[in-house]
This record gives sequence, C-alpha cells and structure tokens, in this order.
Amino acid sequence: MATPNNGKKTACVVGGSGFVASLLIKLLLEKGYAVNTTVRDSDNQKKISHLIALQSLGDLKIFEADLTDEGGFDTAVAGCDLVFQLATPVNFASQDPENDMIKPAIQGTLNVLKACAKAKTVKRVVLTSSAAAVSINQLNGTGLVMDEKNWTDVEFLASAKPPTWGYPLSKTLAEKTAWKFAEENNIDLVTVVPSLMTGPSLTPDIPSSIGLAMSLITGNEFLINAMKGMQMLSGSISITHVEDVCRAHIFVAEKESASGRYICCAVNTSVPELAKFLNKRYPQYNVPTDFEDFPSKAKLIVSSEKLINEGFNFKYGIEDIYDQSVEYFKAKGVLNN
Repeated sequence: MATPNNGKKTACVVGGSGFVASLLIKLLLEKGYAVNTTVRDSDNQKKISHLIALQSLGDLKIFEADLTDEGGFDTAVAGCDLVFQLATPVNFASQDPENDMIKPAIQGTLNVLKACAKAKTVKRVVLTSSAAAVSINQLNGTGLVMDEKNWTDVEFLASAKPPTWGYPLSKTLAEKTAWKFAEENNIDLVTVVPSLMTGPSLTPDIPSSIGLAMSLITGNEFLINAMKGMQMLSGSISITHVEDVCRAHIFVAEKESASGRYICCAVNTSVPELAKFLNKRYPQYNVPTDFEDFPSKAKLIVSSEKLINEGFNFKYGIEDIYDQSVEYFKAKGVLNN
C-alpha cells in the first residue's frame, strides 16, 4: 500500500548511486519531492555513502533492486508519480558485451517499465539514453547536424564491432525497446539523450565520464586515445555539465507538453579544438595541441534545438564546465594547482 506523503510528489530514481542519478536525487529533494531510489547493493556503505548523506535534505528511501530481476522494482516504483530510469551497465573492458551490457540494459529497462505499468500511479517515465544512440553512422563529410529523428546505425555496430561498440549498441537497443513497450502499454515516456558529461560528482569515486572529459588535462594517454576513438566513432566530442543534464530530466518530467526524445548537449567540438581551448585556458597543464593528421573538425554536431525550443536554458558553457571539473579534480587530489 502506498503511504501518504502529505501531498508531496514522489519520484523514483532507478540506479541512484551513479554520477547523474545522485545529483538528480539531490535536485529533486531540494525541489520538495519525496524520492525513492534503487541501488544494486544497499549493504555496501561505501558505494551509497553519498546517498545516505542526501537523506538530510528530505524524504529519501533507498531500495535494493537489480536490473535483471523481474519484479525487483515493483516496491520502489509503487505509488510514485514520476520514474527516472538511469541505471545502465557500463563495462568498456568487457570481453562479452552481449551478456555484460546489451542484454541487461534491455532487460533492466523493460523491468522498470513493467513496474511502472503495474503501479498505475506513474504519470511519466523519463529514460536516460545517450548521444551514442543518435550519432554513430557511416555518413561522410563535416557540418552534419544530428537531431532526435536520427538513430545510431545498429547494423554497423553489430557487424563492424568497433572499439567500445557494446555501450552504444546497448543504449540504442534499450531506448528502442522502451519506446516499443511504452507505446504498447500506454506509458507516457520521454527520453533525455545527453552527450559526454562532466562537472563535480557526489559519488565517492570519480566517474569514468569525467576522467574521459578531463584526459587532455591529466595527460592520460589511454583516455586521450579513447577520446579520439569517440570522435571517430560518434562524429564529435560533445560535452554537457552534469547539472544541466539533471535539470533537463526534471524539466521534461514536469513540462506537460514535452514528448519524444530530447538531446541534451551544451558544446560540440573535436579533440584538437578542445585541446586548443584547454591549452589556452589552463597553460599550467601543458595540454598537447599537436594531433598530426587527426581530423581537426568534428564530422557532426548533436543539436539541442528541440529542448531549447521547449523552453530549457543551459546554465553552463564550456568555460564553466571545465573550470568546475578542474576544481573538482584538485579537490580530489588528482590534479595539482
């Protein structure tokens, strides 16, 4: 039985211990929502310490649920007005992406949506997709514009299997599965499609996406190569502040007219262009700017025009995004002054 919560709206955030989800929970609590969240292991105090700390901000209940466990989300979703599905398996080193990422991403999304259909109280579900579900294609040229009608080429990913192919394939198939289920079961679904996210994190460990976004500054060769690979595969280096991504989630959840997919991307650039900007802004870190024959121009941009036309404003541009990320890395002790 759903417990009355004095007229407060209740939101369920699935996958609460993550980078985006934990900040989303904080913003929802600050807006006066009661929040239920799910984590894989509620006994792992280190992994959820930042969530326990957020309980001082308001009504936050932590539930244990696993993506692959059918029925596992029923209790957390029961009685909720809004559900945010952010949980997704990420394992770039996986030798078996099919079983480590693709199947659990699809199954997890279905399990959450089934719980929403069962609850009968959920007014809207917001699913976090990824720009990796939009921009991967075999088109040539530069100056291409990708928007919500574009989908990543799943046949190309599945057959060519470029490095890290499992993640974009898992995000694309999970989102497509969600749209199909929502349509068949009359669920009001909206998807947020964010680009690479950085900015300060509440999590105990530094999220991998910030490490990637900061690689030109830290000089991590492995991650710089991963970033080059990202430009070659996705067509651009597109970056957004995590807080803007969370604000976009709440914005489309609350805005009645919102429907369909919403790309959330503040900055479109390339590795060489970004390196030039960082080298100039933070001369103390000697950011490399010579990339030989690596393409200096991005193939495409991912456009947030639909989200902006809906009335959303981005709070952070490239300067703020990186100033805050640099400060966060300094505070974490992984970057010198």
